[in-house]
Amino acid sequence: MSTEETPITSKELVITSRETEVQIALLEDKKLTEIHREKKSDECVVGDIFFGKVKKIMPGLNAAFVNIGDGKDAFLHYLDLGLYARSLNDFVNQAISNNKKSIANAKLQPEIEKIGKIGDIIQPGQTILVQIAKEPISTKGARLTSEVSLAGRYLVLVPFMDKISVSQKIKNSEERNRLKKIIQSIKPKRFGIIIRTVARGKNIDELSTDLELLVEKWKSLVSKLPQTNAPEKIASEEDKITSVIRDIVDLSFEAIHVDDKELFQEIKSYLTTHIPEKKGIIKFYKGNKPLFEEMNIALQIKSSFGRVVILKHGVYLVVEHTEAMHVIDVNSGNRHRIGTSEEIALKVNLEAAIEIARLIRLRDMGGIITIDFIDLHKSANKTLLTRTLQDLMKNDKAKHTILPINRFGIIQITRQRVRATTIIETSEQCPTCSGTGKIKSTLLLQEDIENSIDYLIEKQHEKGFYLAVHSFVRAYLTKGLFSVQWRWFRRFHRIIKIAEKSNLSINEFKFYNRNHDEIIFKHGE
Repeated sequence: MSTEETPITSKELVITSRETEVQIALLEDKKLTEIHREKKSDECVVGDIFFGKVKKIMPGLNAAFVNIGDGKDAFLHYLDLGLYARSLNDFVNQAISNNKKSIANAKLQPEIEKIGKIGDIIQPGQTILVQIAKEPISTKGARLTSEVSLAGRYLVLVPFMDKISVSQKIKNSEERNRLKKIIQSIKPKRFGIIIRTVARGKNIDELSTDLELLVEKWKSLVSKLPQTNAPEKIASEEDKITSVIRDIVDLSFEAIHVDDKELFQEIKSYLTTHIPEKKGIIKFYKGNKPLFEEMNIALQIKSSFGRVVILKHGVYLVVEHTEAMHVIDVNSGNRHRIGTSEEIALKVNLEAAIEIARLIRLRDMGGIITIDFIDLHKSANKTLLTRTLQDLMKNDKAKHTILPINRFGIIQITRQRVRATTIIETSEQCPTCSGTGKIKSTLLLQEDIENSIDYLIEKQHEKGFYLAVHSFVRAYLTKGLFSVQWRWFRRFHRIIKIAEKSNLSINEFKFYNRNHDEIIFKHGE
């Protein structure tokens, strides 16, 4: 397997509105790679700006707990104060007492030391302007920063930073210098600017418009300070839909599908203003089936968010989540039989790496991720596996570090944690107990069985065989007049007999010939 990154040929966004939330799915070559959910009751998301009150200082942690009105005190570490914390605090106090709105002539205070004590900068009871850097996770409150920034389509505005930075993803030195010169000519005093990747190739008019919108947003925020009583939110990050479109959608996108008329108009308006070249890609869905089912996303969710994730040829992953870390176990199943044990292990591991890279991004796993691959003995194969995983994760926007595979076949990844891991329940009612128990992802198992039947008939030309499954699964496949088994007869033009075996788990199945010998899949790939 080559470690070269496979180019993505198509990108689509699919947005569906539900009673309590809006779900946004990113498809790359029709494969689900990201899912975002905006709950209509969300009170605290990354980018929101609060006027908070320092509750207590923790010298041992060199941090403070800040009341932002969220129910759980938020956490502000000394290293998250920002170099210009004194200048910002002083300006906020002046804005409140003197109704001062412009920072152009604000007096600059000395930068804070890289190694210092938080008690020297802020005190209990003090009001402070802070921004959510990480959302509340489990029992922990939000993580804060006092280095406030406002994100636009092409630029990020940072008060008091007073310098220009360019995204590291813009590699061309001429383009970097061009963008810096443009921003230098329009940058307002006492503001720093971060030039985002999507600014590549944009002209001065586009960048200037974006900057003006951000400056107006800052002025609006400052004007609210005199009337604000801490703790209180004073500025919200753009809603999830707008921020996803702002951060993800570019000229490579082919379509945006939406099933809500109000959202359709909002997104169309945003595209017309900010990405006019793409205003024609938005499509309003009018079908009777739910949009996620029509676009095959519902089935992909079932296959990707369960504890067991089934891949091709019997390979499967077991994914366990804890508050501190995630563990992924790679299993070869029982259908990889061609080649030496080392060749089989490498083939399974490379196949698993593709799915693991997608799952990490899709589930938005943060913190420590431990992957237990099948043992490899050759150092060249270990290096190939590590490099393949690194290449597969190049498109992951979250900061991450991948350590080399160790002698136990384990790769560890540390990945930036900004919000809680996405967990979607994939259970469905068991057909044999009318909902008193649950089985996992029957639709996915059914699809895998159907693909295997098709392979046995079309590729291996097996004449007579039968299927063995767990008793619960057999009940599901044979239940009703127009059962799954009946539909198979219509599709394959033969009766597929189904036997039950008590030693098989719900997610397992096997095929046997007329002599009751297990059929081995002869995959030649």
